[in-house]
Amino acid sequence: MPTNCNGFSRRDAIQLGLGTLLGGGLVTALRARGFAAEAVNKPAAKAKACVLIWQDGGPTHYEMFDPKPDAPAEYRGEFKAIPTAVPGVNFSEHMTKLAKGLKQFAMIRSIRHDQGNHGAGNHYMMTGAPPRIPVGCGAFVSFHPSMGSVVACEKGAPAGLPAYFSLPSMSRSGGPNFLGAKYAPFVVGGDPNAAGFKVRDVALPEGLTGDRFDDRAGVRNEVDNLKRFMDKATGDPALALDEHYKQAYDLMNSKEAQAAFDIGKENERSRERYGRNAFGQRCLMARRLVEAGVPFITVYDGGWDHHTKLFETLKKRLPEWDNSVSALIEDLAQRGLLDTTLVIALGEFGRTPQINKDSGRDHWANAMSVLMAGGGTPGGTVIGATDKKGFAANERVLSPENFVSTVYAKLGIDPGKILFNAQGRPSHLVSDPTSIKELM
Repeated sequence: MPTNCNGFSRRDAIQLGLGTLLGGGLVTALRARGFAAEAVNKPAAKAKACVLIWQDGGPTHYEMFDPKPDAPAEYRGEFKAIPTAVPGVNFSEHMTKLAKGLKQFAMIRSIRHDQGNHGAGNHYMMTGAPPRIPVGCGAFVSFHPSMGSVVACEKGAPAGLPAYFSLPSMSRSGGPNFLGAKYAPFVVGGDPNAAGFKVRDVALPEGLTGDRFDDRAGVRNEVDNLKRFMDKATGDPALALDEHYKQAYDLMNSKEAQAAFDIGKENERSRERYGRNAFGQRCLMARRLVEAGVPFITVYDGGWDHHTKLFETLKKRLPEWDNSVSALIEDLAQRGLLDTTLVIALGEFGRTPQINKDSGRDHWANAMSVLMAGGGTPGGTVIGATDKKGFAANERVLSPENFVSTVYAKLGIDPGKILFNAQGRPSHLVSDPTSIKELM
């Protein structure tokens, strides 16, 4: 039975015939088929890599990309609306650089869902699959592989580097689920803006020579030859640890990894352009990883759950964020990489229409804004709209499934594919594989 990334599309299932699926010849039929149709159904890949800027906590759409200047004060908030490069489209006043650069990216204003807590909303937007059971707001949930893990599985890793990175931590639902530890993100912690910044596992520990390191690796290989208590099909827990050891070993011997992470090689002008702060330098590192051939990089940007002091906090944060994201898009474009690199910025949901008593906004899944650039995305496109007070998406209403399917399709992955877990159970990659046609 095929497992992990070896799957088949929904069209394959139909063409195999219902009788075959219900009968006992499914395995034989699938093997005989050889998954030849997958090449036919696979979307034409425009993007080779994706940088996902994950705004954990739920960024406010009002104070960023969907202001409501004509709404009453308790809805519109303190920030003014400013014009963008696209006539008739406004952003909030602290989004100055992105407003000027809107011709380079698209905005989606009409995604909505029904998962209004962090754990469930994170899972839905990271995987395209709603949680199977109710989950708590602070839960780390994994009922389905994340986009990063699927892309890593489908696209493969470049020489000397893992296929999926997350900086500086992994999101709640950013893991591989049944795809296995091989497709978990390699987490790069720390602050790249700090003096003496180093990435773990990219150099030999002090006092350990190359020969001694090879000797230790040899001992591990001998132990690995011992009979396992469980095999791969039943999920040997030691296999996950093996993947991490192998990844660490490969990185320590990888010139490509050492070069990609040596952010000090960037000239000072480039580093200043991205912003001399942790988020800006992580965006710069993401660009370096794209250049090294890594297919999926998450820049985890926490702290967007603004229940209190929203305006006071964002007056400082938004200009830095605006600068770093616009610098990433512009830099990729100038290097000829934007056409093949998808850049996305979003969180798990938006914020409530009415400002609360603590000068904040609360969780709100009926409306949110998503930025998407590169990978053939038509710049200057604004999809959908919310009502006059920003309560809900009411034009061209879209789902998380539509969003995730678009990401996969742009990367040449069939969102209608069916995967199999270690026990041979099928799972739709995305239950509704309909992409957002305006972005294709």
